[in-house]
Amino acid sequence: MKKVITFGTFDVCHVGHIRLLARAKAQGDHLTVGVSSDQLNLDKKGRNPIYSLDNRIEIIQALRCVDAVFVEESLQRKSEYIRSHGADVLVMGDDWQGKFDHLANLCKVIYLPRTPSVSTTEIIEIIREVK
Repeated sequence: MKKVITFGTFDVCHVGHIRLLARAKAQGDHLTVGVSSDQLNLDKKGRNPIYSLDNRIEIIQALRCVDAVFVEESLQRKSEYIRSHGADVLVMGDDWQGKFDHLANLCKVIYLPRTPSVSTTEIIEIIREVK
C-alpha cells in the first residue's frame, strides 16, 4: 500500500482544499492529513483560525478521500510525521514549492498546483468587508 501525507490548516474549508486532498489521495492508496494546530496557524499566518481545531479535524475526517487525521504541532517536525505515519509520498500545494525538497530522502515530494482564484485568506477578507 502506498501511503500519502499532506498538511494544512483547512480553515474555512473550500473547493481548493477539497481538490488538493482528492489529488493528494490519487497519488497513493491511503491519505493521512496533518491539520495545523491553532498555535502553528498563529505562528505561520499571524492570526487564529476561524474554526476551532476540533471542527477543522471533524470536517477533514468527514471527507471520503481522507483515511486518517492528526494534529500538526510544528513545521519542523515534518520528517518525524512522515516516519511515524509511514508515508511514501508527501504532497503539498505549490505555494510551498521547494520548501520541503530536503525530505526527498524520506519519501517522494510532490507539489500540486493550487486551485486558481481560491484562497482562505481572500475569503476571510471578503467576509470581513461585507460585515
